Amino acid sequence: MFNLSGYQTAETRWSRLGPYYAMFPMDFAFNTINEFSNKGDSILDPFAGRGSSIYAGAMLGRDAYGIEINPVGWIYAEAKLNPAPKDEVIKRLEYLYSLKGYYKKQSKQMSAFFQMCFCSDVLGLLLATRKHLDWRNNQTDVTLMALILDSLHGNIGTSLSNKMHKTKAMGEYYSLNWWQKNNLAKPPEINPLELLLKKINWRYQKGIPSHKTQSTVVLGESSQVLKQNNKKFSLLFTSPPYYSVTNYHADQWLRLWLLGGKDKRVQQQSKNHGGFTDREHYYNLLDSIFSHSAALMTEKSVVYIRTDVRKFTKEVTLSILKKHFPYHRLSTYTKPISQGKGQTRIFKNKPKNTGETDIIMTN
Repeated sequence: MFNLSGYQTAETRWSRLGPYYAMFPMDFAFNTINEFSNKGDSILDPFAGRGSSIYAGAMLGRDAYGIEINPVGWIYAEAKLNPAPKDEVIKRLEYLYSLKGYYKKQSKQMSAFFQMCFCSDVLGLLLATRKHLDWRNNQTDVTLMALILDSLHGNIGTSLSNKMHKTKAMGEYYSLNWWQKNNLAKPPEINPLELLLKKINWRYQKGIPSHKTQSTVVLGESSQVLKQNNKKFSLLFTSPPYYSVTNYHADQWLRLWLLGGKDKRVQQQSKNHGGFTDREHYYNLLDSIFSHSAALMTEKSVVYIRTDVRKFTKEVTLSILKKHFPYHRLSTYTKPISQGKGQTRIFKNKPKNTGETDIIMTN
């Protein structure tokens, strides 16, 4: 079992790459997989996020298969599972940095938000990154993109941006007003090459994680990807999106911009990219994915689902799981959130009910 209390090994240093909303705590992922599966087993996570379950499974000798619809989460997962060699990543970063001058005119034409969020050198590097990194097909590029996304916004001095949330990018007008009110109308002058090299050197200092499994995360919609899969799994371990908590893609709009997306926060994209505020769609989404998942489980299997403590999300999830796993024994455990870390507290103003429910089904 890995010691996850610090950053003294390659496995622990890479495990926490990528700030991402609603991510599994790494010790929870490792402990759950260790308890409910055996080495050599296969694990399925159709809502993989930044790939914590898949990464933990791979490090523990399980073949883990994940699906994630948000490319930001997929990039984090792919980079953690299979980081490219450090020297190749640095060489690629230095090339992008050399191109920043070519984007000087374009950077000056960016909106007020970008002008106040990033200094000119950073913005030039980001525009070069946006144009030249083939993160979908090249392992060096996906690794570098993950490392840049990791530092794209956050606290001044530890990220490339003006002061922002690390996990969630606020909207343009909110950010502009907040920066002006807090005397941060000018972005910090940062040498992005120096900042990123320092972070890359730290990340690689203990090496890269090693595993001999077939673990992977697929970028796509789970309901479509699962239809094409015929592999069998002994553990279904996931946390579906919670109903009406946040807009999972809008919260990552700035990182999605770097991947080629729109240069502003967009609330509604497709139904499966949004905030899940339509009850019928939310039910149908979970029903479809758990139906396809059930067809891929071995005869003797375990289902471990972490969901919201709030009534609608919890009851919908339970009813769908009972429908598709009728012969499994069911147990539930509710854990209050005492330090403001849960999904229902991070982006809501003091909700009445906070916490998470773990649903465990065995047969």
